[in-house]
Amino acid sequence: MLIAGVDTSSIAMEWAMASLVKNQEAMKKLQSELETKLGIEAPIQDSHLVNLPYLEACIKETLRLQPPGPLLLPHRALETCEVMGYTIPKDSIIYVNMWTIGHDPDTWKDPLRFEPQRFLDNRLDFKGMDFEYLPFGSGRRLCPGQPSAIRQNQLILSSLVYYFDWSLPEDKCPSELDMSESFVVTMNKKVPLELIPKVRKKSLFGQIEKVKN
Repeated sequence: MLIAGVDTSSIAMEWAMASLVKNQEAMKKLQSELETKLGIEAPIQDSHLVNLPYLEACIKETLRLQPPGPLLLPHRALETCEVMGYTIPKDSIIYVNMWTIGHDPDTWKDPLRFEPQRFLDNRLDFKGMDFEYLPFGSGRRLCPGQPSAIRQNQLILSSLVYYFDWSLPEDKCPSELDMSESFVVTMNKKVPLELIPKVRKKSLFGQIEKVKN
């Protein structure tokens, strides 16, 4: 069963981590941004997020490539209408394929590549105002949990990347990571992601131990 906001967020984080591990240059850029902008070894807070544009770009690029909900919530045509030369009969149920939109080569250069920098200095956002990018839908069907989901995903991803280095089991090369997709209702990784963490920032764990004691 799909639990909106729970399943989708965990799926998005799995894809984000997989993409960053497979694309080490992007991983290093994100770690560098976190090191430079934060300059601390304390837990990452909401107030830090506004100063982390590359982090936001990584989330945006993840949702473009592998949107957890590739088919947006269904719409119903209230009246017969014509859209781009197609007649849509009244009461038709319409699904918007966000996966296809995000992979359209007429809109996106090298659409199969994970390139967060494409979203730097880019007007596209999560609010559903541009038809090229609609990971949360648009208009009255826009996901009401969008602001919370983005903030949550940014905090989780930044913490995972800031405090840990990640590697594949059995010393596998990142280029060997299987990025195959499996679609039922959500867009899952066909092969679940398995990673080995190595602590980068030890002070956070020291603070936790002090609180426990």
